[in-house]
Amino acid sequence: MEAPEFKEFAKEMVDYIANYLENIRDRRVLPTVQPGYLRPLIPDEAPKTPESWQDVMADVERVVMPGVTHWHSPRFHAYFPTANSYPAIVADMLSGAIACIGFTWIASPACTELEVVMMDWLGKMLDLPADFLACSGGKGGGVIQGTASEATLVALLGAKAKTMQRVKEEHPDWDEATIVSKLVGYCSKQSHSSVERAGLLGGVKLRLLKADDKHSLRGEALEIAIKEDLAAGLIPFYVVATLGTTSSCAFDALDEIGPVGNKYNVWVHVDAAYAGSAFICPEYRYLMKGVETADSFNFNPHKWMLVNFDCSAMWLKDPGWVVDAFNVDPLYLKHDMQGSAPDYRHWQIPLGRRFRALKLWFVLRLYGVENLQAHIRRHCGFAKQFEGLCRADDRFEIFGEVSMGLVCFRLKGTNELNDALLKRINGRGKIHLVPSKINDTFFLRMAVCSRFTASSDMEFSWREVAAAADEVLAPQKIENGHK
Repeated sequence: MEAPEFKEFAKEMVDYIANYLENIRDRRVLPTVQPGYLRPLIPDEAPKTPESWQDVMADVERVVMPGVTHWHSPRFHAYFPTANSYPAIVADMLSGAIACIGFTWIASPACTELEVVMMDWLGKMLDLPADFLACSGGKGGGVIQGTASEATLVALLGAKAKTMQRVKEEHPDWDEATIVSKLVGYCSKQSHSSVERAGLLGGVKLRLLKADDKHSLRGEALEIAIKEDLAAGLIPFYVVATLGTTSSCAFDALDEIGPVGNKYNVWVHVDAAYAGSAFICPEYRYLMKGVETADSFNFNPHKWMLVNFDCSAMWLKDPGWVVDAFNVDPLYLKHDMQGSAPDYRHWQIPLGRRFRALKLWFVLRLYGVENLQAHIRRHCGFAKQFEGLCRADDRFEIFGEVSMGLVCFRLKGTNELNDALLKRINGRGKIHLVPSKINDTFFLRMAVCSRFTASSDMEFSWREVAAAADEVLAPQKIENGHK
């Protein structure tokens, strides 16, 4: 394919994308296909001669779309949002065209330098402490990771390297295996599964601590655990404070956890994957109180800030510990400008990296901070609308507090009843929800996910929930009538 044909193909695809997104509300949100549906739709082997791009385009609807879960439908309420916007899509096109692998500064200077500046822009939008920002002139700085899971692991490995060095100085006779066997990290039982996985990948113990009745990890629980482990001869080294848990969007008490971590020389990592986007709005920043005590901070613009996946923003007060943990420096990756600009290969797990800063640059410029704030506030307003509809129906109850774009709710009754309700809702196929469970209480999660969502979509989704409840409760009414 040469340039003239590419231009035709790309224009056709742009039209298709715009039409898909603008009319996404009309598609069934959850596909009806069964595993293996796709194989009979395409040949067993790749074609030996080229096919036309028109044939490929024709097969998108026939082959791909029947098996797509439409995450950007206003009727998709599962998980948390994954961001999407036209500026980010266009930026991804340019990133794909430049196709650099920006692992070092010299590999593509613009790739590194735009990322440094965009992370400062973003950090200032959140009002992060200056020592997280490269422009402060200190050690700190930001990096775009692929996911929050990667950021959690990177922070853990940095904490591990820092603690290993300190303990070696205190106990020169201890070998590395002895030290590692004593390391212990902490998080809430409500933390994302990726935190526990980071402990497994990092080869260290990780304690899951009980949250309070608001599903928040408190400083007292952390300090008790640290004292227990110190008394047992272990070495506390890392704690994750979650701001906006996956199950219920609960917020750990960072203003309590941070000082405890600082007191005991424990690295404090903040995982604000979903809720962090809301901190661009001043009225939500009270939820990040204590952030000045953190060693690292992460959130996902690719969840709620209109920047397409993947773009996970991570800041470190002292990236040197991560750089030291990952530093492998073969001759073919060295260059004359080393040390004068970040080589981001030292800040992450993989070596390769795309030109992801373009997405931030395009979105921040073409929306502006005020419109991004309005997007967050609008979603939070829709969640409050759904909460009101739920509270007005005395068959239902709200589980936890509604502070962001997530409503956790359930029918008053057994877990089995609510499981049946969820199956009925998703089986109807008009909206899509997922459940969660805390302290043996099963509940449904309604996340506001689409930038196309309108107030009428909340009413539509509630009618679906209420209709499914009618169907699930009907047998009970008949049974009670017989009694």
